Amino acid sequence: MLRARDAMDRDYAQPLDVPALARIAHVSEAHFTRTFRATFGETPHRYLQRRRVERAMFLLRETDRSVTDICFEVGFGSPGTFSRTFRDIVGRAPRTYRKEARQAAAVGVPTCFTMAWTRPSA
Repeated sequence: MLRARDAMDRDYAQPLDVPALARIAHVSEAHFTRTFRATFGETPHRYLQRRRVERAMFLLRETDRSVTDICFEVGFGSPGTFSRTFRDIVGRAPRTYRKEARQAAAVGVPTCFTMAWTRPSA
């Protein structure tokens, strides 16, 4: 399970599916999905989505790249799916998140507080 999770952490922007991840973990697809969820508390798909959103959060805070560019860089196939998933995990739209993060930085809120405040809840 750790090998598969490490592969998701490392290659989050690549198209990863359950069969490929199960091969990495050397187990069947069904066993992989059940065991991953029992071990890490979420499905492999949701874990991968969360990792992608975490990376997108960093890029939204630290760069001026467009939301669409960030969407494709972190591995989402469409801006609509990216925005919906981002909103589900973070609680606000990517553009709203970027605006709030920049306002916090302008006021002088330390980055560690901003990151803790804006951390995805799962």
